[in-house]
Amino acid sequence: MDPAQCPPAEPPPGQGALAGPWRLVEAQGPAGVTVCPIEPGTCRCHRVPHRARDLLVSPCAPRSVTSIPRPIGTHGHRTAAGTMLILTCPAQLQRLEGALRRSLPLTLPVYGAVMNINRGNPAGLEVVVDAWPEFGAVLARRRGEVPVDDCYRNTSAVFYRDVGAYRALLETPGCLRWDSAFHIIGLQDGVTAVSEAIAGAKGIELDISHYYTYRHPNPSTMPEPRLDPGVRVGSLTPAHVDLLNKTWPYGGNARSRQYLEELLRLFPNLCLRDGAGQPLSWALTDPFGAGTHGYTLPAHRRSGYMWTVLVLAARRAQARGFPTFGFTATGNRPMQRLQEELGHQRLPGLCCYILHNPGLKQA
Repeated sequence: MDPAQCPPAEPPPGQGALAGPWRLVEAQGPAGVTVCPIEPGTCRCHRVPHRARDLLVSPCAPRSVTSIPRPIGTHGHRTAAGTMLILTCPAQLQRLEGALRRSLPLTLPVYGAVMNINRGNPAGLEVVVDAWPEFGAVLARRRGEVPVDDCYRNTSAVFYRDVGAYRALLETPGCLRWDSAFHIIGLQDGVTAVSEAIAGAKGIELDISHYYTYRHPNPSTMPEPRLDPGVRVGSLTPAHVDLLNKTWPYGGNARSRQYLEELLRLFPNLCLRDGAGQPLSWALTDPFGAGTHGYTLPAHRRSGYMWTVLVLAARRAQARGFPTFGFTATGNRPMQRLQEELGHQRLPGLCCYILHNPGLKQA
């Protein structure tokens, strides 16, 4: 049962404490707050009335309490700019995953983020919508505080059904930190237009990059991988982070090193190694489910290693239930040809990576 359909529970006699371990929070307003049980994944949600101040809520209840009515399993606030709801209920997040799946491929990076959230949430992401369940815009972002100069971890993926709702969501206080360096990723034209409009009004700079999006419809149909004698399939470890930071075109600083180390710890990667165990060619996975940092050491290129890496990585993603996709620079013709040879399809349009406040990015 979807918690959005859960009937309000009767308050306990005398508005006393509900059964179970609860903690005190302060709230204001007459609307009532969502109270969720300790057991995650259930929909035994309750609606209790506000008393004067202290309310009893469980440790799994929303981190902030506001005075506007909202669907059970969410928390958020409404301003003149728009409404922001953070989905917290597992059933609602599963429902969102299904909705995003039906809107593929435009939803790819947000869909991958929600899939990761629903499977343990290794990167600590959260989902923000303008309304529920009929949302007009959805944004997947990092939960909690991120340093203002860390545009690598401070990256959000977006999808909208209504570009006006998307702009209103971004302008809602608390949705994004406009005084920090951050990226927005999106596959729709309006993503760039909205960032440009808001940045112009706020007087902040943008650095916009465009990429082709490649997706494989069915990795099980890809050719069998070719492995040379003496080459072994393995994984990279955090011990390889300096090699990755040096070879990544977007790396070379402390923040990129921290981000790459996180990818190595939390997400799948694949690496071909020589007989001595040294890396030859590899590909990583980012928090949005996209393949990233595909690289072969210069001395070992033209040996078919990246061909093998892409096939094996795609099949492993498929085995986990994830889509196989990634973003390729528009000028990287060799990688484009390789993906097309393997059956990847280039989506219409461009993926935009929009860096806001590039001057705050750590050099």
